[in-house]
Amino acid sequence: MQPRATLSINPVEYREFQEFLQQACGILLGSGKEYLVSSRLSALLAEQDIDGLGGLLRTLKAPGGQGLKVRVIDAMTTNETFWYRDVSHFELLRQKIFPELEKRPGGAMRIWSAACSSGQEPYNLSMTVEEYLGASRNGYNRSVEILATDISTRMLEQARSGIYCGVAADRGLTSEQSRRFFVPKRDCLEVLPEIRRRVHFRELNLTSSFAVLGRFDVIFCRNVLIYFSHDLKRDIINRMAQVLNPGGYLFLGSTESINQLSDRFEMRVDSGGIAYRLKD
Repeated sequence: MQPRATLSINPVEYREFQEFLQQACGILLGSGKEYLVSSRLSALLAEQDIDGLGGLLRTLKAPGGQGLKVRVIDAMTTNETFWYRDVSHFELLRQKIFPELEKRPGGAMRIWSAACSSGQEPYNLSMTVEEYLGASRNGYNRSVEILATDISTRMLEQARSGIYCGVAADRGLTSEQSRRFFVPKRDCLEVLPEIRRRVHFRELNLTSSFAVLGRFDVIFCRNVLIYFSHDLKRDIINRMAQVLNPGGYLFLGSTESINQLSDRFEMRVDSGGIAYRLKD
């Protein structure tokens, strides 16, 4: 196999690509990341027979470049995730927040997994629902719907399949969880149908409107805001507040904070996890 060629990038092209990426999906690509652009786009440029980053930018601006734009965003989006990432969030949800939300009147409880990547997070949310239902003494009187969104069509396709192979199959899972929530499929694991039924996937750019999604009781938006500018972070958080029901909960990544982004939430620390409750 021939080694992949390194993409040559001059400063002007890099600045233009930074602007393209921020306008297209909100990602703020810092200085000194030329190696990242090269490693993620070299194969795509070779496949499309495009000469360098300058040629790519010209092609993206030309009529009919939308399909290529989607593939470039796909390639540049960080998609690493694993099962039960920040497990304390799921414990807080199961032990404290679900019992609280169950007492509220209304129809289905709705949960949004924003930037769901390859689907581990929304399926973990459905598994947490299943665990809560199994432990509930009085039964659960509200159905649960989980919406999972991502900008990457490639990741959404993988997530919808519910099939995970190699390291992705069991990274973060206990053997008991593997047995309980999956069925073996050759050398892979497939999420059980009863877990998958609660989860619905759709493409969404977080820079676009959330109004079409409806309202939610819980939103998970973890480990994605770090890629955005401060102003865009604040805009996303405040638009999420608008689609949260009063008293609803927002989860961010364990290294992320809502400080200086919004005053519409109050922090809740319990079961080893942190969530942000929308003020009534």
